[in-house]
Amino acid sequence: MSGEGNWRSVAAVAGWQTAASLCYYSVFAATGFVREAFDLSAALVGVFLTAAMVGYTVALFPSGAAVDALGEKRVMLVGLVGLAAAAVGVSFAPSYALLLLAGAALGSAYSTAMPASNRGIVASAPAGRENLAMGLKQVGVTAGSGAASLVVTGVAAVAAWQAGFWVIAAVAGGYALGFLALYDGTEGSGTVAPPDLSGLGANRAYVLLVLAGFFVGASIFTTLGYVILYVEDVVGRSAAVGGVVLALAQVTGSLGRVGAGGLADRLGGARGAATVALAQVAVAVGLFALLALEIESLPVTVALFAGVGVSVLGAMGVFYSCMSDLVDVDEVGAATAGGQTAINVGGIVAPPAFGLLADSAGYAAGWGLLAGCALLATLLLAGVRRRA
Repeated sequence: MSGEGNWRSVAAVAGWQTAASLCYYSVFAATGFVREAFDLSAALVGVFLTAAMVGYTVALFPSGAAVDALGEKRVMLVGLVGLAAAAVGVSFAPSYALLLLAGAALGSAYSTAMPASNRGIVASAPAGRENLAMGLKQVGVTAGSGAASLVVTGVAAVAAWQAGFWVIAAVAGGYALGFLALYDGTEGSGTVAPPDLSGLGANRAYVLLVLAGFFVGASIFTTLGYVILYVEDVVGRSAAVGGVVLALAQVTGSLGRVGAGGLADRLGGARGAATVALAQVAVAVGLFALLALEIESLPVTVALFAGVGVSVLGAMGVFYSCMSDLVDVDEVGAATAGGQTAINVGGIVAPPAFGLLADSAGYAAGWGLLAGCALLATLLLAGVRRRA
């Protein structure tokens, strides 16, 4: 396949990632409306986000095994259709218990995303441009999430908040049809088997990267879940304004992923990717510490969350590039499932803890928790860099 054809495949996978993330991150954009509709505390909002993350995490290894066995295209198509259906399910949940189940189903469908799309990028990226290609694909996460925040809050301003989920589901279903024609995919082994993690466990750099992923995931998913509530509760602005702030953080996160990928390509290899990720996460430590000051100014809040986007949200592209460089090509599905599981476990544990701290001690304590998480991730990434 020519370089041009490779970039077309990269674009198709990036588009799929955008549509998938549009569905999954809709629940983060709807936190303010869910809190009001079901009369929830900040901690119970965190439990809702955790339910989606649990569904995501439990299904990761089966999804990774399916990708390795069947190839990424079929798994991606099934996953995107499932995401569209689950998004509609969230909008129709009549009780908090059923809302949790719908969120878990949404997360389960999203488990196809990283193992499948990472394999697609590894297969499609032109030689020497792997980090940039991965960064472009990861822009789909921030672009989809940012679009979800605008769609959900924007539609809610003129209609019921649930209607935003219907719009998102329609977009995802439409892209699934286009993806069927746009992307060829690669063949799998034909045999579905549990992933072999023995070799990965002996890879010290990979293990350290997975551990760092736990704290990076705690930082990212908690930030995404509480931006809107923070803007409402501390800055005193509406959920619609909070949605714009969240979208801006995702825009700067997209810029961070592309810029980080290009820089990592210049530095080269897993060490280059680890170096860039280390610098980005280190910056996030200071930004979370500043958020802990609870400055009520909207411009300052916007600037801080924009910085969080460039830093820790923008580090995920090079994080996955580093992971792919540390393992063999035929281990990418299993390696991604392992790394994403660690990221998700951080996303499971941290949001309710942040919510409890916000309810009992204020948002300052919550942002202090995330500053500590980012600091530990920084130290672990330094270890990855030494061993890469």
